[in-house]
Amino acid sequence: MRPSIVYWLGDNLYLNITNKCSNRCYFCIRNFTNGIAGFKLKLDYEPNSEEVIRQLINHINRKHWREVVFCGFGEPTANLDCLLNVAKWISKYHTMPIRVDTNGHGYLLNPKREVIREMYEAGVTRISVSLNAASKEVYEKICRPKFKDAFEAVLRFVEKAKKYFEVEVTAVKVPELDVEEFKRFAESLGILWRLREYVQPFY
Repeated sequence: MRPSIVYWLGDNLYLNITNKCSNRCYFCIRNFTNGIAGFKLKLDYEPNSEEVIRQLINHINRKHWREVVFCGFGEPTANLDCLLNVAKWISKYHTMPIRVDTNGHGYLLNPKREVIREMYEAGVTRISVSLNAASKEVYEKICRPKFKDAFEAVLRFVEKAKKYFEVEVTAVKVPELDVEEFKRFAESLGILWRLREYVQPFY
């Protein structure tokens, strides 16, 4: 089976533009499988924007998609130029919303870039940040970031994103998560929150 750059779940069209990630979350589905819903998401190489657009053209007009989402087996901002170029193409030729699902490490991965502003100018309309914890201690335990002070960087990312986008933070319901604490923390940030189910591996 060939890896999928473009895939779909329900009414959303997803873009899998990189397998690089600056977190090593123990719960991540890519630790246990090559893909989801019949799509292989482990890439053989990282696509450029031209290839992603070619694949998009094959699928974007096949139905009325609710939104296009940059979300695959990696952190989309690790392939930032591709993300921006594809978002610009979508917003030029189509009217559907564009969401980026991110771990919030965009500025750590691209330290000399204005990541939030560039995504806004490219046509991104929504940001979903995988925060997964209400404290640095829990975050480092379950997300195992490659960067020092990643938790603080995610919070700075969220604060910047709020100026441009509708932002939500999400958390996977792993045993270490205090759900009520997470809800209170998200509300203290003044943003939406959403819980995601933990898909446990079967060994």
